Amino acid sequence: MPSSIDARVRVFAWLSFLFEVFIIGTGGAVRLTGSGLGCSEWPLCTPESLVPTQEQGIHGVIEFGNRTITGVVGILAIVVLLFTLHAIGGRRAFTNAVWFALVGVGAGLIAYAIAAAAGAEAFPFFAAALLLVTIVAAAHSLRTTPGRKDLPVLAWIVLIGVIAQAFVGGITVLTGLNPFIVGFHYAASLALVCVTAAYLVRMREPAGARERAVPVWFAILTHVTGLAMAVTIVVGILTTGSGPHSGDVNVVREGFDATVLAHVHSWPGYILAGLVVALTAAAWIQRLPVRGWMLLVAAVAVQVLVGVWQAREGLPALLVGIHMVLAALTAANYTVVVLKLKRPTAG
Repeated sequence: MPSSIDARVRVFAWLSFLFEVFIIGTGGAVRLTGSGLGCSEWPLCTPESLVPTQEQGIHGVIEFGNRTITGVVGILAIVVLLFTLHAIGGRRAFTNAVWFALVGVGAGLIAYAIAAAAGAEAFPFFAAALLLVTIVAAAHSLRTTPGRKDLPVLAWIVLIGVIAQAFVGGITVLTGLNPFIVGFHYAASLALVCVTAAYLVRMREPAGARERAVPVWFAILTHVTGLAMAVTIVVGILTTGSGPHSGDVNVVREGFDATVLAHVHSWPGYILAGLVVALTAAAWIQRLPVRGWMLLVAAVAVQVLVGVWQAREGLPALLVGIHMVLAALTAANYTVVVLKLKRPTAG
């Protein structure tokens, strides 16, 4: 990339990453303050108003604030994508993406009008039509844009993910905060944090072939560590979904026992901590790059401490929120570590 373009991409890519993390915090605030139905409708806040009314109080403000951040996240995803396409594929790739955007909005509005006329919830149809056109646009862009593919792929994934998250967010409200949909909503947000982190890493590296920079056993054990992290996060989502923070005082959790799940959640968490410490020690002994691992050790250690603390204090909302955000940052750091297992091929 030219240096001037690279500088702009880097700034907006970092903003995209930070806001993907930030929206996990605001989404957690919605749930932990019982504001999940602070806005009873989607995309409007009430049947008559886009913004919260005085009757909805602080819960409406918190829920609407999270929706506003979703818009910011979407705008940043679009900016990063367009800058990336322009830097790699030139004006033609940029223009094609803009045309597809206009077609997507038009298709969404048509779907919205048809659904509204039929008396159905219209916004899911708008989001679904926009999502479908965006997926088609991504396929066309990746097929026709010359040059490196990794950055456009990551940028398209983020934009598609943000649109899909808007769709899931609407379904979450319409289903009265179904715990499984809420959990999926969080997991998808965490995945987008990891994708934006991957973009930050790859943006600093040249295009072309890459080779393994660590022994095979180290790479395998690193991926096993990732599996332990994924299990820890999934069980943690189920634990939170079964706990006292349902998102609204009228939502009652059923099914899983939160107390039992809290103990089950700790098992893969301790395995994860042990694997990270072992890999860090091995990296020092083998003189492998250890900077990322040291940060991951710190992140996992803090997560363990916060997890134990919140369990002993009866899951106070603030600690649960911190735990949710730290999980995203820990997963992002792990993503960086995995990408450093390979390096650009010399020459």
